[in-house]
Amino acid sequence: MGELEQAVMDALWSLDDDQWATVRQVHESLADRGLAYTTVMTVMGRLARKEYVVQQRDGRAYRYRPRVSRAGLTAEIMRETLSGVAAGDRGPALVSFVEDASPEDIAALRRALDDLA
Repeated sequence: MGELEQAVMDALWSLDDDQWATVRQVHESLADRGLAYTTVMTVMGRLARKEYVVQQRDGRAYRYRPRVSRAGLTAEIMRETLSGVAAGDRGPALVSFVEDASPEDIAALRRALDDLA
C-alpha cells in the first residue's frame, strides 16, 4: 500500500466503526497535504477495487468505510505473504521476521500465542 493510500486508510480508520465517509470528508481531513479532491477520489476508488474499503452509492456520490480494521488488514497482508512462501520456508521466514521485531512486538506476540494456547 502506498503512502497516500495509507493516509486515506488512516483517515477512514479514525472514524467510528459504523460510520461512513465521503470523498469530501476524507479530502478535508487530509487538507494539510494540499491534495486535489480528484486525487483523493481516485485513491479511494482504487482502495475499493483492491477491496480495502467498502464503497456504497449515496445519490450521485459514494460513501466509504474500511472493510476491515487496521489489525485485520495487517493480518491479511501477512497471511497473503506467507501463502506465497513454500511450506518448508515458512518457519525460517517467521524466524527472520521475529529476529527483527522490537521487544514490544515480541511481547505482544508472546501474549497472543499464550491466548491461543
